[in-house]
Amino acid sequence: MTKFNGPAVAFSGYPPLISEAAPTHDLGQKMYTADGRAFRYVKVGSGAALVVGNLIQGPAEVTANLQLSIAAAAVGAKVITTTSTVTVTKDQYMGGYVVIAITPGLGNIYKIKGHEAATGAVVDIELEDPIVVALTTDSKVDLVADPYNGVIQNPTTASGPLVGAAVNDIAAGYYGWIQVEGPAAVLAQGALGVGATAVASNGTAGAAEAGVDATDSQAHVGVAINNVDSGEVGAVKLQIG
Repeated sequence: MTKFNGPAVAFSGYPPLISEAAPTHDLGQKMYTADGRAFRYVKVGSGAALVVGNLIQGPAEVTANLQLSIAAAAVGAKVITTTSTVTVTKDQYMGGYVVIAITPGLGNIYKIKGHEAATGAVVDIELEDPIVVALTTDSKVDLVADPYNGVIQNPTTASGPLVGAAVNDIAAGYYGWIQVEGPAAVLAQGALGVGATAVASNGTAGAAEAGVDATDSQAHVGVAINNVDSGEVGAVKLQIG
């Protein structure tokens, strides 16, 4: 994917309601409007278009690509090679991260530059930056997808991180902006009282509900600005970031 290397950008009015086949910004790039609302640039997953007012999740976690064994890698190297076999499409994790889950190297995180496809095979993961603590065959790694690459409607059971709310019906496989901070229109499941904490609903996909019903699996969305009736879209101050 083309790298645009842009900082946060600002627009004086509403964000561009675009649905574009080719990217014009880096995924995850943040944009602000003059009134303090914030938006991020995303690619929609191939399954379905976004729906205005729905909460949006990043791509679903692939548990098979966690706790992977690797070959030893020296300080300064920019490739991590798995010894665990994996199944990935080409550059599936580009823009995402390798997290060192088990020492040596515990706690370090490296941005992924790219990788080839693999089907039940080992794979070389190219890194943007060099390794800072040497890795050994005792080290284990997690492959973490770019949360803004392949976003979907937020499901009732979390399978990835909450990343924002849709402000445009971006087509499946296309690029555009979702909102992450400030006043936004969000679908409610159950009544949302003014000032109530809003969390991702575990009963209606894409909706928010009152935080009093929250469990550990329900992500924080923000605070209701107005009273919102169940099944309607109302104003919520997003605090997703």
